[in-house]
Amino acid sequence: VQLQASGGGWVQPGGSLRLSCASSGNIFSFNRMGWYRQDPGSQRELVASVTSASGKNYADSVKGRFTISRDIAKNTVHLQMNSLSPEDTAVYYCNADRGGMRFWGQGTLVTVSS
Repeated sequence: VQLQASGGGWVQPGGSLRLSCASSGNIFSFNRMGWYRQDPGSQRELVASVTSASGKNYADSVKGRFTISRDIAKNTVHLQMNSLSPEDTAVYYCNADRGGMRFWGQGTLVTVSS
């Protein structure tokens, strides 16, 4: 399984970005897909996840601002990020869980600054 993340970049505070994670396999095969982020000196933290039953979970810090969604036809998971703040600056990683195995995509850097 390969996960290809894209969509990172630089944005001013208050702006928006949409991250995409394209899977080489059928995303229905995953129990859960999600986005994590990590900035230097910190542990990787869960940002948002979606289960195969479409259950969604968000970190408290992003609730109301970020939305995770699945594009079944394109085997892609998106993370729409609105009202971005400098605290959201990090490398964002997508992941997928299946049968006790965890897969990671490469990170995509999100920088929020003026």
